[in-house]
Amino acid sequence: MKYNKLITALILGNILLGVKTTSAQWTGPRKKVENKIDVKYGPLTPGHRTDEAMERFRNYGLGQFIHWGLYAIPGNEWEGVSARKGAAASEWIRTWSGPTAPKDWKNTYDNLYKQFNPTGFDAKNWAKQAKEMGAKYLIFTTKHHDGFALWPSKYTDYTIKKSPYKRDIVKQVVDAYTAEGIDVFLYFSILEWNNSNYMGKAPVTPEEKAKFNKFLEYTRNQLLELLQNYPQIKGFWFDGTWDQSWIQAYDFTYKLEQELRKKHPGLIIGSRFRNDEFGKRHFDSNGEMLGDYEQGWERKMPKEFEWLEGRDWDCVMTIPPNGWGYMKDWSGIYTKTSEDLIDMLMNCVSMNGNFVLNFGPDGNGRMHPGEDKLAKEIGDWIKINGEAVYGARHAGLAPSKLGYFTKKADNLYLTVFNRPVNNIVRIAVPKNAAEVPVEAVLLQDGQSLDLKRSDIGLDLDKNTYYDVVLPGTFRADKAFVVKMKLGKPKSQSDKLMDAKM
Repeated sequence: MKYNKLITALILGNILLGVKTTSAQWTGPRKKVENKIDVKYGPLTPGHRTDEAMERFRNYGLGQFIHWGLYAIPGNEWEGVSARKGAAASEWIRTWSGPTAPKDWKNTYDNLYKQFNPTGFDAKNWAKQAKEMGAKYLIFTTKHHDGFALWPSKYTDYTIKKSPYKRDIVKQVVDAYTAEGIDVFLYFSILEWNNSNYMGKAPVTPEEKAKFNKFLEYTRNQLLELLQNYPQIKGFWFDGTWDQSWIQAYDFTYKLEQELRKKHPGLIIGSRFRNDEFGKRHFDSNGEMLGDYEQGWERKMPKEFEWLEGRDWDCVMTIPPNGWGYMKDWSGIYTKTSEDLIDMLMNCVSMNGNFVLNFGPDGNGRMHPGEDKLAKEIGDWIKINGEAVYGARHAGLAPSKLGYFTKKADNLYLTVFNRPVNNIVRIAVPKNAAEVPVEAVLLQDGQSLDLKRSDIGLDLDKNTYYDVVLPGTFRADKAFVVKMKLGKPKSQSDKLMDAKM
């Protein structure tokens, strides 16, 4: 993951120098491409795949991300200095430099593999917890930017097999989660800080090109190795693809994506893997998505459904403000509550997205106690309200200030976060709607609720309203779901003559 301070500094520096920046992520609607051009290295798959694998992806709702590697040993600090006192963020801590950095820090970090012996790691316990939380898919870090592989790769010595632990962690995770019915996607960083053949800038000289070509072939070999070792996986989640060296290798990356898809039919790849020949990432120069789903919503989500233009997407989210890898100390910072996270989950699902919550285990292989607590609280909520999450879609109604709408078949769900003081849950429905609420119950216990049509009579109002009445005795300490059966309207809105003003 990109470290905020680094990116901010780069952006500010480029602004001062008058350099145009191309961000890997965004916060608004995409601009339409007016003038189409010939693009040779555009998308390899259709914009809206309809195969079984992508249908499963659309139905996930909730996923789990796990960032784990050597950076779990420092735990976001070293010798008492944390990211809040000058260190880099947890999974970026190898980049730590300046007056606060320990002497010979990069060499110290690169030798942490000699200490990596997570005797508390139990993939089956992780998978059981994820299932209890309600996760339908996992994104797991096979290697992060430091290049340390959590599987015994044949193509490098910087792997788990050289650690005291020795055993294949990726295999244990893939097998355990698959056994629990949770689909697995593998995170893979292209960027490798300690690989002598990697370079950030585009290679220019024959020597540089030969060197980087070795790196490209190494990357290809590792990805094919992962597909061969773990054929159960459903897709790749790529990171570290922003450097010019990778961007200029567009012919190689195009052919590599073709090879991966041929090797593993149905493979799902997000939009940040590669770019076209003009350097456009995520979307090519004609605005077509480069991958199977939109992958730019990292610690953010669209403000409006229309921004997505029908594309599949997911949102990956941390619990601390920007903590992906393990953080020993959560004190003094805001950590998201289960209420925050359930709100984000339903916001995503209401816009046809998946919400993926990140966990950062410690160097011994155990989750942070705060993560354990949140997993249980989310799981308790999902057990009651999962019907409004899994397989649910955008409802096509105007957003409600009470909460989020989702829809499945002829059922409409409103997950209520802001309970009205008068206990009337008012639903706005277009006057020309073919389906309207005809019955309502509380999802948590099936209790029938009074439902009536309320024609408010606002001038030029295109909606009519359906009021669901909550019992005065009903109590809830978290968001709750009102489930409504949809049917044909029993009557049309009254047509009254307007008074002339």
